[in-house]
Amino acid sequence: MPGSLPPLTLVVGGARSGKSAFAEGLVTASARPRRYIATAEPHDDEMRDRIARHRSDRGTAWTTVEAPLALAAALAEARPEEAVLVDCATLWLTNHLLADHDLGVETARLLAALAACPAPTVIVSNETGWGIVPENALARRFRDEQGRLNQRLAAVGGLVVTVIAGLPMVLKGRLP
Repeated sequence: MPGSLPPLTLVVGGARSGKSAFAEGLVTASARPRRYIATAEPHDDEMRDRIARHRSDRGTAWTTVEAPLALAAALAEARPEEAVLVDCATLWLTNHLLADHDLGVETARLLAALAACPAPTVIVSNETGWGIVPENALARRFRDEQGRLNQRLAAVGGLVVTVIAGLPMVLKGRLP
């Protein structure tokens, strides 16, 4: 059926690459009710403004769920008739890293939740490995963990797309 999504789609790209807009377009084109699972935490005024702008840009056709840490639980609440957008895995990982949670356990929990999710899911993630080697241990750990998470998501995704300068390139699968 036109616009049908695989059970899991990964959309990956750099900051301001257009990945979120592309992912939103995939979900919208599916012609299903839309569930947006947000992982950002509004720690400062700039982030609060950014979150408000994103919500406003999406409009009212989306059901928004805030899940900065409890992403697995939020995925479990999805309904089979919906299409789910998770934006984004990078902030989710950051939240767990800064909370000093066991990232192996949390990643396993996320992957199990994605496999069990009754709705097709599009997950957005940042590609952080193309830059310079960070100067501090926390930043290097984050970059390494993000790379590992992206690999695991790509391995189980039926569709993997990278977005560069607003242009999508299919790495795995076929666009609906």
